[in-house]
Amino acid sequence: MIGGHPPHRPPGDVDPAALAARYPAYFRPSWRNRAKVGALAAAMLALLFLAMVRLEITPERFAAGLLRLGTYVRQMLPPDSEGRFWFFVEALVQTLGIAFAGTLTAAILAAPVSFLAARNIVPNIFAHFAVRRGLDVIRSVDALIWALIWINVVGLGPFAGVLAIICVDFGGLGKLFSEAIEATDARAGEGVISTGGNQLHRIRFALIPQVLPVMASQVLYFFESNVRSATIIGIVGAGGVGQYLAEMVRMLDLQPLGILVFMILVTVAVIDLISSRIRLAIIGRPPRS
Repeated sequence: MIGGHPPHRPPGDVDPAALAARYPAYFRPSWRNRAKVGALAAAMLALLFLAMVRLEITPERFAAGLLRLGTYVRQMLPPDSEGRFWFFVEALVQTLGIAFAGTLTAAILAAPVSFLAARNIVPNIFAHFAVRRGLDVIRSVDALIWALIWINVVGLGPFAGVLAIICVDFGGLGKLFSEAIEATDARAGEGVISTGGNQLHRIRFALIPQVLPVMASQVLYFFESNVRSATIIGIVGAGGVGQYLAEMVRMLDLQPLGILVFMILVTVAVIDLISSRIRLAIIGRPPRS
């Protein structure tokens, strides 16, 4: 204590004891809040336990499943295509084609619709609500369900897979694009209008340059995800490598299954790497703290 004043502390040097003495209400433990958190955690654990009982998930079954999985993995080694390597490559290329065509087509269709779903473009609340809910309905149906629907409509093959991915991504990208448009800086559009531009000029020269990198990044992310989705929907007959996977799992043809799984893992890893680099080149690297 110097001259009746507390000792000088450098900026940023906080005395917790002094703060607690000055603001006791903020440092006093709230037993009511702790009881609420504890009750919520107990309720979640009880629900988890009930779900495991109802779904007949037992430690014995889990342990037996792990042992059986280990047996399958051992039988997959060493991987051997048994002369079907180039058939696998062709199917993998078809899977990539399904993902690429579906993602790009969905992005092209979703872009104009997303402007109708953005509040700062279409201020009419009824039009905005109708477009948003329509996109939500479309994207709420899983790709596997869309694949089963389109297989019954257009028949087996990759065309049904492309249509399934278009349907799912149209809803998802439309919603994300509209949110990116709503998050743009309004001052750029006001500047265009103040110079005599109309609403189309505002969209072209103020909004699109701001949202285009975000849209491109989202499309690349969806393409990464769709490579995996295209593999899954192929199991129900929508083309690609999934049909080989389903057949070999059903027939316990495990050595060719091993090399096919390996090829899928390598392909997905390479696409993730390339896509990440392109995405960072478009939107830039985050600043280091």
